[in-house]
Amino acid sequence: MEVIIRPTTEDATELVAQLIADKIKAKPSLCMGLATGSTMESVYAKLVKRHKAGLDFSLVRTYNLDEYIGLAPENPNSYRHYMNELLFKHINVDMRNTHLPCGVADDLRKACELYEESICQNGGIDLQLLGIGRSGHIGFNEPLSSFQSRTREKSLTPTTIAQNSPLFDPPESMPRRALTMGVKTILESRQAIMLVTGAAKADILAKAVEGPMTSMISATALQMHPNCIVVADEAAAEKLEARDYYNWIFYNEPKWENYR
Repeated sequence: MEVIIRPTTEDATELVAQLIADKIKAKPSLCMGLATGSTMESVYAKLVKRHKAGLDFSLVRTYNLDEYIGLAPENPNSYRHYMNELLFKHINVDMRNTHLPCGVADDLRKACELYEESICQNGGIDLQLLGIGRSGHIGFNEPLSSFQSRTREKSLTPTTIAQNSPLFDPPESMPRRALTMGVKTILESRQAIMLVTGAAKADILAKAVEGPMTSMISATALQMHPNCIVVADEAAAEKLEARDYYNWIFYNEPKWENYR
């Protein structure tokens, strides 16, 4: 795991967008795992801007981490709607190559199995974009999620419901269950980038990066990932004990020269 601390949220999201753009340029048929939430909105806006400047998404394939159970794709609170409105409609991606778990499938278990099969058939995920929830979840892998878990149904915690329900009108209409990629699915990505911004995430980021691995905080599983980059702004990184070390690496390692 590598930790990169940038001065501001703008700097952090800019770095993540550039890392993604560079991966697409290097491999135009990149298979990307995508995340949702307010943290990602700026990243997607920056990718749209890069597309307008020439970044080609025509061969890119995408798989989202999760979707609420019971929300149809056209529901304004569905993650399919989120992805369409914030990214897919504004780039030249083939919509047939964009995938999300189906929260309205008649057989949810089968839908999860088919999602895993589809990822495998596309050669696996090259680059997985991640955020972190206040309970430490990645995707909707809430506390006690097995590190061996695959795409499945998951009950949402009160912490997650409190964090996300204000986005619903009325808030109590937020689903209490979701489909999510499993921790093992995420760990099998060839590279993972976790973006964390804001002081509200400082405690959980410190636990995820520097604390012991535990199923109570699924993000700690990323400590086992062979190629994981954590990008945080100063506010989110405030409680990291090894901040000076992380900064030294970023400002001295040759591979980061073009990103400084």
